[in-house]
Amino acid sequence: MQIMESSKNTGSRIGAEPMGITSLNPSTQVITAKLKLHPTPEQKLQIDKFFLAYRDGLNYTSNVAFANNKMSNANKIQKIVYKDLRAKFGLSSQVSCSVCRQVSATYKGLWTKVKDNALKLKTGKAKRRYKGLDSAPKYISRTATLNYPRDFGFKKDGMVSVQSLEGRLTVRYTGYKKHLDYITAGAQIGEAKYYYCKSSKQYYLLVSFHAPAPVVTADDIRKIKGVDLGQRNLSVTEDTGNKISFFNGRSTLHKSNKYQIQRKSLQKKGTRSATRKLVSLSGRERRFKADVNHCMTKQIVEKDIIIGMEELTGIRENTAHKRRRGKRASEKQRRANANYSKWAFAETQNFVAYKSNLVGAVFVKVDADYTSQACKCGHTSKLNRPNGSVMFKCVKCGYNLHSDIVGTRNIKYRTILIWQDYLRTGVLVRTPNVSSNEAKAERLKRYSELRWSLDASSLALAVSI
Repeated sequence: MQIMESSKNTGSRIGAEPMGITSLNPSTQVITAKLKLHPTPEQKLQIDKFFLAYRDGLNYTSNVAFANNKMSNANKIQKIVYKDLRAKFGLSSQVSCSVCRQVSATYKGLWTKVKDNALKLKTGKAKRRYKGLDSAPKYISRTATLNYPRDFGFKKDGMVSVQSLEGRLTVRYTGYKKHLDYITAGAQIGEAKYYYCKSSKQYYLLVSFHAPAPVVTADDIRKIKGVDLGQRNLSVTEDTGNKISFFNGRSTLHKSNKYQIQRKSLQKKGTRSATRKLVSLSGRERRFKADVNHCMTKQIVEKDIIIGMEELTGIRENTAHKRRRGKRASEKQRRANANYSKWAFAETQNFVAYKSNLVGAVFVKVDADYTSQACKCGHTSKLNRPNGSVMFKCVKCGYNLHSDIVGTRNIKYRTILIWQDYLRTGVLVRTPNVSSNEAKAERLKRYSELRWSLDASSLALAVSI
């Protein structure tokens, strides 16, 4: 198989739209608005009482579920504790149901980890038994789940009514103007997370809502872009116009390491003032990384394009055997493990996914296998990139190039394959099926037959099989 980019420019579109297909993206995109609440001193006392009662209700329900064979069924838990939540803690009917669902979700997640750990123990991939269900989960943070419109609702003039033990409280709120405009315009609103931020001593309401997304058809697509994520370079992109962009991650990693050193020093000190400083610093590294990812993904996403990224789900577990741990690891290896564990690739992909829907782009994932080892001549080998070197050099044809550009280019051409399959079948595969070994082997065979074109000056794509 050979994928070529024709030297004849036939316009800005990349193919005819299959019959019966109207839009490549959903009509709405779920967004979470972070609203800062400004309660009066009297309202703050009522909110504090509500949070403490909600937290006590969670811990009571968790102990009951643990005593009943670590039950995870929300309906069964509700039948046992509903009356007690109403009588002992003064919670409303809907809030009591939310408590049961939250505890149920916690136990379901823990049971999934227990079963996964048992399987890994049998296969030798894990050495220790998971102890998450040895005791009842304990809830410490002041958080609550509110349902719209039963537990909260929006009013005029920037006011929101929220649940308390004494009834509804009407509180003033502020937030990002664009999100506020969506809410006041009547967007479809879902659940909200109601929580207290200890470092800033503020109450927040995280409200999910459906924002309208533009319709994207095959006639609108004008180019395809491949994106390679990493740590040395947070992202490297290349599109079908051969435009390459680097987003260097050296300064980000340096600042992240500074936060880690500062946190380690304060934890070692252990004084009350050090603890207060840790509280004020909590979340700062996470917010810094989120800001960097927002800035980066804003540059990646464009209107009327297809963005391809690697499917990296489970990469840490799949490559854990290659990293040295414990006493065998040197100080350099420990730092490398720490940096690897803090790699926020999932957050980057999530940002690209939702921003693509909002601006009118299409986001897909491709297999990550051998993207940095496959040459344009088709030869794939670890020797093409010995010891993870920065430069790629094919041992067969001698082709030499930056390894991140090689990876990005392979991702781009795999994305082109997905697009051409869509034009032929009318089915867009957004995420590769990794559960079927046969299907994956077939895809890897197709990838091995890819050859980079000699002329990549045009946006029009053709396929020769």
